[in-house]
Amino acid sequence: MRTWHEIRGFPPAVRLLLVNQLGVNTGFYLLIPYLATHLTEDLGMSAAVVGVVLGVRNLSQQGLFLIGGSASDRLGARGVIIAGCALRTAGFALFALGDDLGVLLAASVLSGLAGALFNPAVRAYLAQEAEERRAEAFALFNVFATTGALIGPLLGGALLLVDFRAAALTAAGIFAVLTVAQAQVLPARRVRPSGGGVLADWREVLGNRAFLAFALAMSGLFTLESQLYLLLPHGARRATGWDGAAGLVLLVVALAGLTLQLRLTRALAPRGDRARWIAAGLGLMGLAFLPPALSAGASGSPDGVAGAVLGVLPVLAGALLLHLGVMVAQPFVLELIPGFGRPELTGTRFGIFYVVSGVAAALGNTLVGWSMDAGRDSGAAWLPWACCALTGLASALGVVRLRRLGSLPAPPKPSMSAAVPGRTPA
Repeated sequence: MRTWHEIRGFPPAVRLLLVNQLGVNTGFYLLIPYLATHLTEDLGMSAAVVGVVLGVRNLSQQGLFLIGGSASDRLGARGVIIAGCALRTAGFALFALGDDLGVLLAASVLSGLAGALFNPAVRAYLAQEAEERRAEAFALFNVFATTGALIGPLLGGALLLVDFRAAALTAAGIFAVLTVAQAQVLPARRVRPSGGGVLADWREVLGNRAFLAFALAMSGLFTLESQLYLLLPHGARRATGWDGAAGLVLLVVALAGLTLQLRLTRALAPRGDRARWIAAGLGLMGLAFLPPALSAGASGSPDGVAGAVLGVLPVLAGALLLHLGVMVAQPFVLELIPGFGRPELTGTRFGIFYVVSGVAAALGNTLVGWSMDAGRDSGAAWLPWACCALTGLASALGVVRLRRLGSLPAPPKPSMSAAVPGRTPA
């Protein structure tokens, strides 16, 4: 009930964007986790071709975040969000309707480009609408995103009992509904010109050394958060000898996010500056990998159910601690990004932030993958867990350094309307 009360306290545009993120993650996770299986088992494609299709989608999204951010600043976030959802509708429909490699590559490009458009635009719009309540808005944003990430795979698994096309068309239908809802409800906002060209905007943002240093420090957050889908599920499967144990990791994370995210953000926001909590969250994310590291040498063939439960508990504890760290740090990270420069370039900053931190995180994930192989071959099963723990520590120290240098912006100050309990901001 508390969460529902908080949602009602935001403007209608913010409420729509929260529901939008629920739908975006539901549609995305309904389809994408099952795409590789469809390409290999249903269409008989080689692993190399599957890698190309998935890689094109990822590259189209990660590599074009900057385009989406700049378009949001220059054309208005509303139109970019609508265009992105419309493109995702077309891309997912192509996955359902085409088996030819050319069609699948086109679908990958469209769905990736869609994400590159609406991801920075949604965050820029949310930051503008929420004003001094950005941290709470982004906390709720994470709650809705986590809910969608939980619903999506369950719904996708059920639809796959029919066939892959049913899942793909359902995902496309979700994005079509979101597109119409945004066009009907999301209000347009006046676009304030930046006063220069696109390249000048990019140079201005890239010339902000404090912002770039912050984005690089946050690569640890993205690297470690992605281990919820790589290292931790691998550890759960190894500890239990059961493939389904990977789902327990995501279930623990989802339940923690739904019950604790908003409470944590509201409790921490008045206590200490944002850098303190961001560094603490990153440090907690690093510490999360110590319990699994201590049990990493255990056999992958546990002795009965009791052995499997005891074996997986350190991994689940690590997953819970990791997501607690994400919940502590991430809303404040997103809250600070607009404060690194002029409000006219908020979308550009979000776009560059995700490009810089995403590339650095990709390198970090490569290191984690290498350490998993090296640890397996050398018998040092603790190695990837130790690498992740050190990554969290390094990122936390990076934020502490920026804090001491006074390089981080202050959060937005509460307005008079925000100070009145129960009053809905205009």
